Amino acid sequence: MRGFRLTGLLLASTAAAALCAGTAHAAPASRIISSYDDSKQETTLVVYSAAMRQSFPITVLKPRNAGKPRPVLYLLNGAGGGEDSATWAARTTYTKFFKNKNVYVVTPVGGAFSYYTDWVHRDPALGKPMWQTFLTRELPPLIDAKFNTSKRNAIAGISMAGTSVLNLAIAKPKLYRSVAAFSGCARTSDPLGQQYIKMVIDRGQGNIANMWGPLNGPGWRKNDPYIQAPRLRGTKIYMTTGTGAPGSHENLGDKGIQGDPLVLANQAVVGGVIEAAVNECTQQMAGRLRSLGIPFRLTTRPGGTHSWGYWEDDLHNTWPSLAHDLGTR
Repeated sequence: MRGFRLTGLLLASTAAAALCAGTAHAAPASRIISSYDDSKQETTLVVYSAAMRQSFPITVLKPRNAGKPRPVLYLLNGAGGGEDSATWAARTTYTKFFKNKNVYVVTPVGGAFSYYTDWVHRDPALGKPMWQTFLTRELPPLIDAKFNTSKRNAIAGISMAGTSVLNLAIAKPKLYRSVAAFSGCARTSDPLGQQYIKMVIDRGQGNIANMWGPLNGPGWRKNDPYIQAPRLRGTKIYMTTGTGAPGSHENLGDKGIQGDPLVLANQAVVGGVIEAAVNECTQQMAGRLRSLGIPFRLTTRPGGTHSWGYWEDDLHNTWPSLAHDLGTR
């Protein structure tokens, strides 16, 4: 049922965007097109982005007690942008986890392979993503106006979005009290980081040069959290990574494996290689922050691959600190 609802919302959002584009002489402002209560806890908004001239579904988990102003956690999906089955909703029990928490949890559906950034050139496959503008300037005021928020925000993301959340915090200082990067590569302008990014964008058949311009150009240095790390001062920083070695979730009984030996082999081998590369990026970022005297908390698991079981653990383990930063529980 959720899949049918999501498909319907995507079609509706596309139609709404087309209608706006076809009827207005001036570009319409970003706004909430519609709102659906999926349950007492969950609302789905369709939000029009003026920057992208397109509408997107936004999932909002509501706090246990919304009678008082509550903070907001922006929780991003990975490379698929929530448009595939690799989502917080499908792969974790995050809805149950947040059921008794006093926080709004906002997750956009869209942005696959975009790195949730503003692209400098239109891409034949991916269009002209402007997700940094949407997430830092367009969406937060709409969320604050729609819901009873305290205007205290944090942001967290996995994998691709583990890089993005750092750049989003750099782009809009003081918007987020805390940033949590789960298995994200914080190096974007060095060869290892660029190879990792290319692997992600290639999955969407995009051209990596359309994102931040020519490799090794100024656009890449501008969007490298390692280089721009001084701008994170004053933001609480949490980073997690595994080493790539098999860990507690590499077993046939794990809920993400479901007894399938092929899934287990893929997670252990492919997920292990990816996480080993992410670990190197993350350790370098930790060294950079340490050299700058910027406080951070790094969790390095002795084992663990690039997979959902660990990211769900990361969310649960990091939440008490995020909640403290946000002034909630």
